[in-house]
Amino acid sequence: MHHVILGAGPAGVIAAETIRKQAPADTITLVGDEQEPPYSRMAIPYLLIGNVGERGTYLRKSLTHFDDLKVRMVHAQATAVDSTAKTVALDNGSTLAFDRLLIATGSHPMRPPIPGMDLPGIHPCWTLDDARAIMQRATKGARVLQMGAGFIGCIIMEALAARGVQLSVVEMGDRMVPRMMGPTAGGMIKDWCIAKGVQVFTGTKVESITPGVGGAPLQVHLSNGQALDADLVISATGVRPAIGFLENSGVRCLLGVLTDEHLQTNVPGIYAAGDCAEAFDKVSGKTIVSAIQPNAAEQARVAALNMVGLTAALKGVTQINVLDTLGMISSSFGDWQGAPGGEHVELTDAAAGRHLSLQFKDDVLVGCNSVGWTNHVGVMRGLVEGQIHLGAWKEALMADPTRLAEAYLASAQGQGDWSGAQDTRRR
Repeated sequence: MHHVILGAGPAGVIAAETIRKQAPADTITLVGDEQEPPYSRMAIPYLLIGNVGERGTYLRKSLTHFDDLKVRMVHAQATAVDSTAKTVALDNGSTLAFDRLLIATGSHPMRPPIPGMDLPGIHPCWTLDDARAIMQRATKGARVLQMGAGFIGCIIMEALAARGVQLSVVEMGDRMVPRMMGPTAGGMIKDWCIAKGVQVFTGTKVESITPGVGGAPLQVHLSNGQALDADLVISATGVRPAIGFLENSGVRCLLGVLTDEHLQTNVPGIYAAGDCAEAFDKVSGKTIVSAIQPNAAEQARVAALNMVGLTAALKGVTQINVLDTLGMISSSFGDWQGAPGGEHVELTDAAAGRHLSLQFKDDVLVGCNSVGWTNHVGVMRGLVEGQIHLGAWKEALMADPTRLAEAYLASAQGQGDWSGAQDTRRR
């Protein structure tokens, strides 16, 4: 049996290791489109900060790890899949035949259609090559403009601030982290960043980038009429699944590669996992791409087990985000914008830098946001992912959302004083 895995990120690596453990005699080919050993993109900010060297980003520390597992590494990019012939065409001119195929190609950064994006000094922050280029320019005191203040953008911002640059951030949305946070939470994160010395523009677009004047390499023109000098521009405007090569393959794709509970696509023998896969979210009741590493790891494990003939099912994916923005911890779980016909409650303590928003559908917590409320992160995830029926505790939380831990213990684990749910006074 020949297993071909497209993508050498966390999903691809975990799948290869799982297959080898379960099928010692099978042939495994792992295809990665970079010349580096498999590495974690999530470690790149730590490389920028200086906490790790390049080897510290590698997913496996032994440089002979894949040779030892008898996993063949191919440095190339898939250009087409023929699901009938069971072949994959690569950009090096070769073709791979497969018995089982795993699509784990992840995402790639979106390139905004802005005049001047081809000028020197403009980079995404996605690969080790990008990180090397950024480190050359992002020196202490350098003027850095970052386009995008989403989840990835805020992680990059943390690393840039640690390098001592003069940082400006431009976000098209009306708040920071608009796909993760509501208006109050996103506004609090913006205020926090400004207090930390970051210049933040929300509701603003970069309209063009031109060569700089008076010694500045670049000049960035904003929709608010301002022009900012920059030594470096970083594009962090979002990512999308890297699945363009599947056109005309017969593999069904929506936003990502559509999979069933076994991570198999509509084509028998072809599976998908990680940031390019679209799987069922039991909270929202629809398929989603949940581009976070824990989901990628579990999807890879389940896909690999099915690829070797065992039966495994994914319990579902959930939107899970926990973010550290210059020391402010925020989190978002599930359907944080709320379900149709649902109820919600918010609690904000601006002076303490705290905000909590809970979204309910009947007596189930379907989503939540928090800023600065780190002691509730675990129970929020447990309640949302577990789809726990809260009973009387739902009304208790509507009156005092800080009682999440009590509600979780009583509802999820059968512990606690249920009569206390009727007492909605804040403790």
